[in-house]
Amino acid sequence: MDTRDLSIAEMGKALRSGATTSAKLTQDALARIKAQDDTLHAFVLVTEDLALSQAQRADAELKAGSDRGPFHGIPYGLKDIYDTAGIRTTCHSRLRLDNVPKTNSVVAGRFDAAGAVLLGKLATHEFALGGPSFDLPFPPARNPWNTDHVTGGSSSGSATAIASRMVRMAMGSDTGGSIRGPAAWCGLVGIKPTYGRVSRRGVFPLAWALDHCGPLSRSVEDAVLTVQLLAGHDPYDDASANVPVPDYSADLNKGVKGLRIGIPRDFFIAASATTHDTLAGIERTAAQLREAGAIVEDVKLPNYALFGAAGRVIMMAEAYAIHESDMRTRLLDYGEITANRFVLGATVRAADYLAALRVRRELTDAVNEALRKYDALLCLSALNTAPRFDAPVDALSSGAPMQTIPFNVTGHPAMSVPVGLGSDGLPVGVQIVGRPFDEAMVFRVGRAVEVLSGWEAVALP
Repeated sequence: MDTRDLSIAEMGKALRSGATTSAKLTQDALARIKAQDDTLHAFVLVTEDLALSQAQRADAELKAGSDRGPFHGIPYGLKDIYDTAGIRTTCHSRLRLDNVPKTNSVVAGRFDAAGAVLLGKLATHEFALGGPSFDLPFPPARNPWNTDHVTGGSSSGSATAIASRMVRMAMGSDTGGSIRGPAAWCGLVGIKPTYGRVSRRGVFPLAWALDHCGPLSRSVEDAVLTVQLLAGHDPYDDASANVPVPDYSADLNKGVKGLRIGIPRDFFIAASATTHDTLAGIERTAAQLREAGAIVEDVKLPNYALFGAAGRVIMMAEAYAIHESDMRTRLLDYGEITANRFVLGATVRAADYLAALRVRRELTDAVNEALRKYDALLCLSALNTAPRFDAPVDALSSGAPMQTIPFNVTGHPAMSVPVGLGSDGLPVGVQIVGRPFDEAMVFRVGRAVEVLSGWEAVALP
């Protein structure tokens, strides 16, 4: 059996029917990593012995009739900011090369309890912000669609590993778009659940007020299964929300007939970085949704620049607070890009930070008001396709091509879904945004977009 294109659900069905084993799924994945990762640099650590041991345990348990659920025996990867007990967690930085946590992050613990198989730790941008950079302990991950191009950040290794078929699903984190950006530029599904929906305990923070944990995957269905496993209240995460978790698959294939979808066109229509390919992608998606029975129309939101400015001020103030001691004593151990970005936080005044928090509340109210009329919003994930390594883009500039930070500021669930390839052969993605804790609607609309776009028939690189 060729296992490289099996979905999580298909792998689970094959495991339970006896058509394959977790050991084979794991061995096949490890073989793909060995064959490709010297070029793509997705992994900073491959946990081969652990993975094979976990796979053997899963096979024995399933054979004995002990079934832990959809992830039992399924290989996966973790961005290297998630703590893993007894396994190095570096944040892709010299400062943490010797960091071996004693306990798992909540996310890693849930996968372990579900019987999943950890293939290893995945590349990121340093401390989830500084990159792509060549002056760090590990090389930057490369885009499998064209290795001269970046993946987007900071969940770079996760995106590379999935797009190259090393693994079907891997965890990322998202503070300004670090799940949805790489998903858009690598032709993947990437969801940032509602702020507080998935515990962040044991994940190295970038900015407490904006950080989200979520998966990148090959399909919406894969994302549904992952968020279903991870969502839930954690009383030890101060931001965790005690909100019931529904069955995300119940309405997944219900379609969009009768739904109302708003497009905040002003976000992207006049932006200098918007390309013909990305604009055509969202217009094509809107037309397909209308043909499928949805009402799709433009909606006004506050100026995009307000969202971006509030997000940048909050992010840099909090990031500097987290790193201030190391910035003062170990500045030269940071990569150049990381240091230059973090030091900006030293210039943020308390008044600036408080003003950004007040604006954040107003912006959140504005998006909530729009979502009283619309079931979901549709916008671009990125204004262009993935740029080349030799044409770097400042992720913190006001003209940055990602269109993701607004929904870190507001905390709404948001998912990037691929809709086609640009004229350069690189993926184009759109973003679906839902009401707080209504990931089910985001998944439903995202699944419809996935089907209507024909993306499932597009061959990965």
